[in-house]
Amino acid sequence: MTELIVNGDAEQGLTGWLTVAGTPVVLRYDTGQGYPGPGDPGPAQRGAAFFGGGNTPLSTLRQRVTLPREFAGRSSRFAVSAWLGGYASQQDGARLSVEFLDAAGTPRGLVVLGPVTAEERGNRTGLFERTATGTVPPGSRTAVVTLQLTRSGGGTSNDGYADNISFTIGAR
Repeated sequence: MTELIVNGDAEQGLTGWLTVAGTPVVLRYDTGQGYPGPGDPGPAQRGAAFFGGGNTPLSTLRQRVTLPREFAGRSSRFAVSAWLGGYASQQDGARLSVEFLDAAGTPRGLVVLGPVTAEERGNRTGLFERTATGTVPPGSRTAVVTLQLTRSGGGTSNDGYADNISFTIGAR
């Protein structure tokens, strides 16, 4: 498999991501104040930081990835994974999508991970792994990876969280 997302870990900040909406932030796991910490559910191999939604109702980050030519015209598999979560019993959350486009920009396929609801988190603050695998739709030349962090409840903080985002592609 070929790793396509260079910066899926918040450890590198927002580098490589285009901010499409809102004010996404990078938060440290040792921030405290109710944010996910080292003892909360999350990746075993976590870095020092994760993505958060900031102080706007919707923050959106995007990466556009040109699919390697060596996979054009043959059956290829993809895998996408991310650790997604939120705060306590709030429904704020994170959603990761990968949209496959052909050379003209026409959608060929879509895969979506999340959000992880408060009920799925057991009303705990934390991040939980979501994964998907599949076949790259024929004719795909580009993958658009979009992370949406959404505030669904009250308060001023958008407590949609994400970390360890990965999108890989390889020959079948």
